[in-house]
Amino acid sequence: MTVEAMPDGAERYVTEGGIAVTRRREPIAYEGAMEPVIDRLDTRRGAVFSSNYEYPGRYTRWDTGIVDPPLVLTAQRRTVRIEALNERGRVLLGFVAGALRDHPDLAAFSAGQDRLDLTVKMPDRPFTEEERSRAPTVFSVLRAIVALFKSPANGDLGLYGAFGYDLAFQFDAIEETLERRQDGRDLVLFLPDEIRTVDHYTASAYIDRFTFERDGVSTEGLDGGGPDAPFMRANAIPPRGDHQPGEYAALVRRAKEKFMRGDLFEVVPGQTFFERCESAPSAVSRKLKSINPSPYSFLINLGENEFLIGASPEMFVRVNGRRVETCPISGTIKRGADAISDSEQILKLLNSKKDESELTMCSDVDRNDKSRVCEPGSVRVIGRRQIEMYSRLIHTVDHIEGRLREGMDAMDAFLSHAWAVTVTGAPKLWAMRFLEKNERSPRAWYGGAVGMMHFNGDMNTGLTLRTVRLKDGIAEVRAGATLLYDSNPEEEEAETELKAAAMIAAVREAGTTAASPGARAAARPGEGVSILLVDHEDSFVHTLANYFRQTGAEVTTVRTPVPAEIFDRVAPDLVVLSPGPGNPDDFDCRNTIAEARRRQMPIFGVCLGLQALAEAYGGSLRTLHVPVHGKPSRIRVSRPGIIFSGLPSEVTVGRYHSIFADPVRLSKDFEVTAETEDGVVMAFEHKTEPVAAVQFHPESIMSLGGEAGMRMIENIVSQLPRRAGVKAA
Repeated sequence: MTVEAMPDGAERYVTEGGIAVTRRREPIAYEGAMEPVIDRLDTRRGAVFSSNYEYPGRYTRWDTGIVDPPLVLTAQRRTVRIEALNERGRVLLGFVAGALRDHPDLAAFSAGQDRLDLTVKMPDRPFTEEERSRAPTVFSVLRAIVALFKSPANGDLGLYGAFGYDLAFQFDAIEETLERRQDGRDLVLFLPDEIRTVDHYTASAYIDRFTFERDGVSTEGLDGGGPDAPFMRANAIPPRGDHQPGEYAALVRRAKEKFMRGDLFEVVPGQTFFERCESAPSAVSRKLKSINPSPYSFLINLGENEFLIGASPEMFVRVNGRRVETCPISGTIKRGADAISDSEQILKLLNSKKDESELTMCSDVDRNDKSRVCEPGSVRVIGRRQIEMYSRLIHTVDHIEGRLREGMDAMDAFLSHAWAVTVTGAPKLWAMRFLEKNERSPRAWYGGAVGMMHFNGDMNTGLTLRTVRLKDGIAEVRAGATLLYDSNPEEEEAETELKAAAMIAAVREAGTTAASPGARAAARPGEGVSILLVDHEDSFVHTLANYFRQTGAEVTTVRTPVPAEIFDRVAPDLVVLSPGPGNPDDFDCRNTIAEARRRQMPIFGVCLGLQALAEAYGGSLRTLHVPVHGKPSRIRVSRPGIIFSGLPSEVTVGRYHSIFADPVRLSKDFEVTAETEDGVVMAFEHKTEPVAAVQFHPESIMSLGGEAGMRMIENIVSQLPRRAGVKAA
């Protein structure tokens, strides 16, 4: 296969089906490159796939968009419809009709100017497990189309869209008991002739435009565009969901009976929540991406007033050349309020035997799925119980790869995994039968896949999870939980509600602007406040200075001893005594404090600074039996005062000290406002003077919980100077 360079800079190649493809690339501005496509999808068919979550070795940052494709393929059961959406599509439809007209897997074939109607045969012979993915199904049609356009010359051109859950029933004997919608579709795929790509690594973007020609018939110069497919809002208010509160927990109890009998090892039933959608799909998509970044974000206008808006955390099947990989997710815990509580949640998750069992069973089934299509010995676990963090949840994830054996392709890999154990259960067929009999509504797109089936043989798909399905103006959000014998029914029901919460929030809050992480401190209470930070040769002084600067204060840092000229030149509204090694006698602390007091300047001491203040006011120091360096402690706040205003009665802070203020000898002018459980003074404030101190590090990573350290700094900056009559802005 050769690629011919054209005089105008275009490239031309011929596919294995004899179609000449010409590609012309137009570089476009990187900033906002995909926004026009997202907006157009409110009224035009097409899709945007993007990854705004990065994990080394698994996910990369890309955006791909198509709009007004010339050809769309849809399927319902074994009936397939291929439609031309514009003049270019009519040309392509002729090419496709020629490839399918005498296909041995078709029972019926009807061709018109704008549409092909096909019916796929039922299998007329037994198929072994090794050849099961080659049985007659709608994928027989997809294979023929891919073969027609197949070429290694381009890795972007292909079929883009969504694969529904019921497709698996064409391969597996599962009796349907749930009533399906008459207009439900199992497959919607677009064949584009214009692809917009954004490369976030190189900060570049471009549009590839393709023309197709065979036997003198070409799409060159023909009209594009397509019919409107607008979003239409609903008038009715839907019910809360397909389950009443408590009903999902009852389902869990029924599943536990199956575990006891040995019929199931695990199963993943879901429940669906409904919400009327008042905002355009583009607004919902943008909101969802902002609050729940994910490896597989997507917005698809499927036509017929149906949209899929997703933030899926899980790769389904990705094929590059002969390599096939998946990333099963199982094991879930709620995010903490901040990085510190997140770390505690991660430890709980990793120490959970139940969650470990969930993922182990999923990965064992996934390895089995690959072993059907991969070379012996090539299936490997290359990442075990790795942590992935999303907006509201933390997951454990395995990363598994294999190498396709000769005679197998990306579609074989795709079908061997349909559908993922993480959305069905194990044993997979028994789990899918349980779901069909016990779930309240058909899954439709949920648990299927979205993505691209490229004409070079590669594939990139994500599971249809964390997805809003908009149908006729009603948002449907389905969420499931992985059940084991030791599942707690009420906890599993709560997990489904938690998983659905981000999607429901995106629907309700679409079009609103989320508050920035620093919105709470937007008032900048330190504006207009000058601070002199006395450095006692400490290793954390600049982080402490950074915290004070975040309040808007101006900070001048000076190593001890501090010349009197500095006090006069800086004229600080607040003097901060930094932490430091040794003890206060190793520095000029008494003189620094005396100079500040003589000028009636407020003083705030941190760690060594507290010890210096205790001694300067007549107290004495003691040594801990065991030094506490780099250790978090839970401290009890006896009185909020200035330091702990607005904070809870117990706070976790970071400690680095071996010396502490003797509570018995502490000046009666100081009021202790916080202590450890064993009585070590952690904070005090002077009863009449603008003086306060803490025996811990508010700037430490250990004091991040609930932003406690930063909130203390804000309290000090906004309130302590006022006690001395200094007005802070």
